[in-house]
Amino acid sequence: MTAPRICIFGAGAVGSHVAARLLRADIPGVAVVARGPHLAAMREHGLTFRSNREEFRVAVPVATDDPSTLPPQDIVVVTLKAPALPAVAGALARLLAPDGVAVFLLNGIPWWWNHGLREGGGPLPLLDPDATLWRNVGPARALGGVVMSPNEIVEPGVVVHGAHNRFIIGEPDGGDSPRARGLVELFTGAGMPALLSTDIRTDIWRKLLVNAPGNPLAALTRLSAKDRAADPELAELGRRIAGEVADTARALGYDLPPHGDAADPMADSMVWAATRSETRPSMLQDVLLGRGTEVECLLGQVQASARERSVPTPIIDIVLPILRGLDRSLRR
Repeated sequence: MTAPRICIFGAGAVGSHVAARLLRADIPGVAVVARGPHLAAMREHGLTFRSNREEFRVAVPVATDDPSTLPPQDIVVVTLKAPALPAVAGALARLLAPDGVAVFLLNGIPWWWNHGLREGGGPLPLLDPDATLWRNVGPARALGGVVMSPNEIVEPGVVVHGAHNRFIIGEPDGGDSPRARGLVELFTGAGMPALLSTDIRTDIWRKLLVNAPGNPLAALTRLSAKDRAADPELAELGRRIAGEVADTARALGYDLPPHGDAADPMADSMVWAATRSETRPSMLQDVLLGRGTEVECLLGQVQASARERSVPTPIIDIVLPILRGLDRSLRR
């Protein structure tokens, strides 16, 4: 049986972690799409992975900034940030083999969210404004992913991994498909423990309990999670944002206990880890590098969904315009 062709599309922090693990495990047929100094460093020196447990370097035999130079791929692991996705929808569609699958390892609400929902209404304007992802890639070719693995590119060609390391992969329709199970086995075998979810949307909401308050407040204050947790007012602000996220999820029919409830051990353990982390969240990394942020997938779509169900979100209603203003200034 021919080994599947696997592409890491957008080898930033998370993508570089995934690429390093797959290459170290000698998974055949791995290609990397990256750009700029990071791409140049990987071509010349390989990719270095560091954590508090290990350090290694791997060669990156196939690395490019032009996905059109690659043959059709069976698996595309998309690790670009959500705002960058509409612009590459055509490239992604051309890269996928006819039976290929794209797993989107994203923060926040993903562009494919409405696919398969009984009340689904097609693309989400905040996340896929011109429906380019919906029309070109197609939600039927997408798998959902939740990343619980903090990473940062500290210099070109070097990725540093933080504390926990877990991935959740699932079909939008909640099915137990061979393609989803195959990806879980691939990740786990390469040293990235992965779980197969039969309710990926609830898992996404659970992570939002951490990301929706954590990333925006980090971007606005430039403080680590540990520093924010030590400030009672910032900690309370984060709790109130998380509470509004949980209220919105429950109004949409997702079985999400109140934030911090012991009945939700996964969310509780993520909050525990986050409040003790010195790692800079992805949105703070973007702000420090002068890049646009994931404002709409983390807060904008939450607010839009809350308004559809008449759920009050007074704190998000204040933080979101400020964050959108920051995002506009960075994009200029």
